[in-house]
Amino acid sequence: MARVKNSVATRARRRKVIKLAKGYFGRKSTVFKMANQAVIRSANYAFRDRRAKKRDFRKLWITRINAAARINGTSYSRLMNDLKKNGIALDRKILADMAVNDSEGFAKLVEQVKA
Repeated sequence: MARVKNSVATRARRRKVIKLAKGYFGRKSTVFKMANQAVIRSANYAFRDRRAKKRDFRKLWITRINAAARINGTSYSRLMNDLKKNGIALDRKILADMAVNDSEGFAKLVEQVKA
């Protein structure tokens, strides 16, 4: 039986990994073994951080809303409770954007839910 050589497929597979490692520093971008390890590691970080990003943004929004709420004489938890009681369905992303870019509108909203 003839010997099977697979150099074409192997080279294509390695070239694909090297292409993914483009921009990495040093031998990680040129040597297959190191590039493969770096690509696997970076894929794991990317997978993890796509989820962490959602948590981080929520934390940021809550911090911004709390700061703006305290400027207007209430706390974050009281503001969110009052919003819910009054049936105002604004999510944290919108509230944080209002707190940063439209402070007068945010102040009016706080006064409206306090009353």
